[in-house]
Amino acid sequence: MENDLHLGQHISKRFNEELEEVRNLVMKMGGLVEQQVRSGLKALLAADQELAKKIVEEDDAVNALEIQIDETCTQILARRQPAASDLRLMVSIIKTITDLERIGDEAVKLGKNAAKLSDDGKSARQFVELRHLGEHVNETLNKALTAYARLDAETAFEIIKNDKVIDEEFDNISRLLITKMMEDPREIKNALRISWCARALERIGDHTKNICEYILYLVKGEDVRHNTVEEIRNKIAD
Repeated sequence: MENDLHLGQHISKRFNEELEEVRNLVMKMGGLVEQQVRSGLKALLAADQELAKKIVEEDDAVNALEIQIDETCTQILARRQPAASDLRLMVSIIKTITDLERIGDEAVKLGKNAAKLSDDGKSARQFVELRHLGEHVNETLNKALTAYARLDAETAFEIIKNDKVIDEEFDNISRLLITKMMEDPREIKNALRISWCARALERIGDHTKNICEYILYLVKGEDVRHNTVEEIRNKIAD
């Protein structure tokens, strides 16, 4: 591993266990959020009202995990007073779960809008571009969570580098929806709902990028927020 990152190599066996437990909780939270996003897209495209309601209900479990992880990190910081890589791990976890919780919130928006579209007898199935954006965002989130589990800085950097693709897809959908609303004003309400869903997916992409920045901070010891791709490349170069 990079820098002074030596997780699981402490004199105290209990400290090793505590760090592993909290990392496992983060991955559990990530798995729940990933499922929320996947279900949100499915509910949206299929106008599945029952699935949409389930997504909203499951958000409580995500919020509870955020609180549990926060409390666990606070206890570790207070008892162990970690330094170097252990402190970076705690900081990266606290930041990561905030973004995971916000991804869950965006998935809830997908669910709520899917339910409203279903009430009106509509779905987003006809928007191939929205399906493509959703699948791209799902895949990117999955790769980011895998990179977090494996402390894979290279994959994290690639996700950051390719974030602009999600932005471009969102812009394309926005232009198509504006055209649709101009052509048929009766579609404005539902087109706006689909636009909000596209925005939610774009924001999930942003939060996923943030998680990748925390991976680079953890593994490389470099804060790369607000840096260009080229600046990040230079900072993390071996």
